[in-house]
Amino acid sequence: MSAGQIPSDMLIAAAHGSPRLKGRQPSRRLALRTAPPSDLWVYWHYERHGDLSRVHDLSIGGLLIETPEAVPVGELNFLAQEGHIGAKAVVRHLEPAFGLGLKFTAIRAEDRPRLAALLTRIRAASQRRDQSKQSD
Repeated sequence: MSAGQIPSDMLIAAAHGSPRLKGRQPSRRLALRTAPPSDLWVYWHYERHGDLSRVHDLSIGGLLIETPEAVPVGELNFLAQEGHIGAKAVVRHLEPAFGLGLKFTAIRAEDRPRLAALLTRIRAASQRRDQSKQSD
């Protein structure tokens, strides 16, 4: 496999994976994804490839990252207010010219409470934003 390519067996052709396409098909996700603040980034790496990418949505089961590189992602590292969160992930969806939908395959036991706290904080902030829009 050359750099910048993902084997076809790693991809799931899915309209359900894109926030921009949600109205077209029902979601098969088991966990609700939440849009995080624009300052949430993740460092990912796989063999010799690695980058820092913005997180576009996040759930207990996975996330969508913005990256021009289409490579299999192996390990992820977040540094959030809640502390360091390390995880392993696989590519489940490719959005050409935008990013990758990743499914968590393992989260370190000591990082699970931090991920849960991060999701709680993001969801609370999202609810506050929604309530303030409704009152305007």
